[in-house]
Amino acid sequence: MGKLIDLLKKYDYVVVYAILVIASLVMMARSTSFQGSRLSAAARNVAGSWYEGVHSVSGYFGLKGENDRLAAENARLHAQLAESYISYTDSLFEVNDTVYRQRYNYTEAAVIKNSWSQQNNYLIIGKGSNHGLEPDMAVISPEGIVGVVMATTKNFATVMPVLHGDSRNSVKLKRTGINGSLVWDGRDYRYALVLDVPTTHPFEQGDTVVTSGLANDFPEGIPVGYVESADTLKGSGFYKLRIRLATDFNKLDHVYVINNMFRREQKELEENE
Repeated sequence: MGKLIDLLKKYDYVVVYAILVIASLVMMARSTSFQGSRLSAAARNVAGSWYEGVHSVSGYFGLKGENDRLAAENARLHAQLAESYISYTDSLFEVNDTVYRQRYNYTEAAVIKNSWSQQNNYLIIGKGSNHGLEPDMAVISPEGIVGVVMATTKNFATVMPVLHGDSRNSVKLKRTGINGSLVWDGRDYRYALVLDVPTTHPFEQGDTVVTSGLANDFPEGIPVGYVESADTLKGSGFYKLRIRLATDFNKLDHVYVINNMFRREQKELEENE
């Protein structure tokens, strides 16, 4: 109590000034209806601005939480798609009275660092070995292909995106099933090239390019991009297709890391061969 009295004595002029201001405002508001309405309106504006700001901030954090929830739900739904399972038609492989075993599962992760304007770009995502991530796992976005996990720590992973000079991915034209190789020329993050497409197989502008499923990392049919133009490499018998990528790397904030549950088995077989 003594400290409070000392504080009031120290700042008595401020307290007196505040009392006089409040008293004058009350007297002014009561003197005329016009002045009272103006003061009330000013108070409402101040309060409205405050609550609008609070709502915007709380809405932002609520939206982030909702986005995280939806991303996790999408990962769960991806894992339930038919292409995430492998079918066994031989009764020798039936397990628990089913002829299907899951081949792929999906882990949602936030993108915490991203580059798209360099010759060799990379991503860092907010999950690592503690969450089951390993090198060579495929990474996609809600729109399409992103890249491949290169290295992990306990809680983070680096990803080589298709926007990298060393990136090579097996793709195909969805309409015709003709295979090619996806590369990046280091120019525009919105576009990439598909090489090794035979000129004996016609294409159409706007054709959809998807993953071929021939590599161990990406499931078949993940969107890659859309054909915009083509050059014929003289004497090679192959097209060089320019495609617009399905994923917008400038707006990438969530990805899905794909675990091929048969990847080790396939890799061991390939090494033996």
